[in-house]
Amino acid sequence: MGFFDKLKQGLGKTRSAISEQVNNVFKVFVKVDDELFENLEEALIMADLGVETSTFIIEQLRDAVKTKRITDGNDVKEELKEIIASVLCENDTGMKLSTKPSVILVIGVNGVGKTTSIGKLASFYKSQGKSVLLAAADTFRAAAIDQLNVWAERSSCDIIKHQENSDPAAVVFDACNAARARGTDILICDTAGRLHNKKNLMAELEKIGRVIDRELPGSDKEILLVLDATTGQNAVSQAKLFGEVAGITGIILTKLDGTAKGGIVVAISREQQIPVKFIGVGEGIDDLQEFNAPDFSRALFED
Repeated sequence: MGFFDKLKQGLGKTRSAISEQVNNVFKVFVKVDDELFENLEEALIMADLGVETSTFIIEQLRDAVKTKRITDGNDVKEELKEIIASVLCENDTGMKLSTKPSVILVIGVNGVGKTTSIGKLASFYKSQGKSVLLAAADTFRAAAIDQLNVWAERSSCDIIKHQENSDPAAVVFDACNAARARGTDILICDTAGRLHNKKNLMAELEKIGRVIDRELPGSDKEILLVLDATTGQNAVSQAKLFGEVAGITGIILTKLDGTAKGGIVVAISREQQIPVKFIGVGEGIDDLQEFNAPDFSRALFED
């Protein structure tokens, strides 16, 4: 199965949710009027695009319909697809990893698939012929170190780890030096997934950031936040909270294949101005895909 087909299959539930909501509106309202727009807005909110984003999209749609003098419902629908695609294309979704080594710092609360995403990321870059080193800097949870170790073996990557409850910054310090000494292409660091104390988390991430900047000056650095798509609007709130404590450069959205709430991709892109860079559309090691906005939009609406 090709990438697009896998994406389309993975977005099945979300596509049904959005298409069903939108199509129902067009079935009931044949006239292009205020009532149609109001019901479309409601349909988008129900499909987890969020109130703010749905309102913005409908305002854009009203303007387009007026400017282009659209009177046919099918043309309104096409216009809606294009507006959603343009919202998704606003942010640059490409990874900036041109230095050697480059660093990917992965953050997110426990249970969202953070460690699994790191394993899949490692596998993704290994398949591109890159050398990858993992740093087990989530020392807060014993299982996190063991889990990352399993992924390191599975994707044939080296791993730098310390004992449970050791200083995460010390792990990152050793990993930075190992990456530099070994000429590693990409260093991927796991971090503790707790948000109950924003102050502690901020201090920890700042300390890790300082270590990376000091040990690998001038290295490209991506800070990726892992979010679970099945949590819907809660994921948008998490993006906002983490955005306040860390300079997030992108998002990994997991479990898209198991939810009808994939519309949050649009909400996050629009409201937080953070690009979605990877999406998880299955359980397999190769089911973490680079996010492609036009493909995603096409997969959302294609029958």
